[in-house]
Amino acid sequence: MDILIAEDDLASRRILESTLRKWGYGVVSTSDGQAAYEILCRDDTPPLAIIDWMMPGLDGVTVCRRIRENAARKGLYLILLTARSAKEDLVSGLDAGADDYIVKPFNREELQARVRVGVRVVALQASLAQRVRDLEQAISQVRQLEGLLPICCYCKSIRNDENYWQRLEEYLIDHSRAKFSHGICPDCFEKVIKPQLAAQAAKAKRPADAPAQVGPAQEKSGAFPATDQERSAPS
Repeated sequence: MDILIAEDDLASRRILESTLRKWGYGVVSTSDGQAAYEILCRDDTPPLAIIDWMMPGLDGVTVCRRIRENAARKGLYLILLTARSAKEDLVSGLDAGADDYIVKPFNREELQARVRVGVRVVALQASLAQRVRDLEQAISQVRQLEGLLPICCYCKSIRNDENYWQRLEEYLIDHSRAKFSHGICPDCFEKVIKPQLAAQAAKAKRPADAPAQVGPAQEKSGAFPATDQERSAPS
């Protein structure tokens, strides 16, 4: 991750640069408040910045305040670097939009801890922003069904707004982005498909010249199917 350092004191800036690079961070440096603000407004700006309170051009508090007024840059994590340790000064800096502060001369362990907090916050914000984008994309691809749907209790057709009855899948296709892949559930396989397969198997096993079955009504009336000899005998 890159970190912006905005510090007009050369010695302090060099110490910050070498310390952050030693910890594995990339560094972008400036000694001017206006230049720092312009860098923070760029699309490729570092997501975390350490900004000195007193600088030429714009002071650190003004930079923080202007960044917070920019809706596109509210996700930046700003650490205010200051020699002022009075509570009212620290409150003023935080109210201006700084996320944290470090009092000069800074302690390296404290600086590392506060930078790590900023890195975690930036990573969390990036993750949440990505989830929001994914959710917005998913919502844009879904048309929601709302309200009371009149559905036939026998055939499960649905009456649409034009008082016309549609099959359930037709209605859902018209009112959503859903696509259907038809299959057979286990219950329907046992009740419908399995008996049909058994009937087809029995029919396949029956010889082609087997006599037709005689029903009770035919036995009672004496009507039987004609034999081959009776069909060929002259009338």
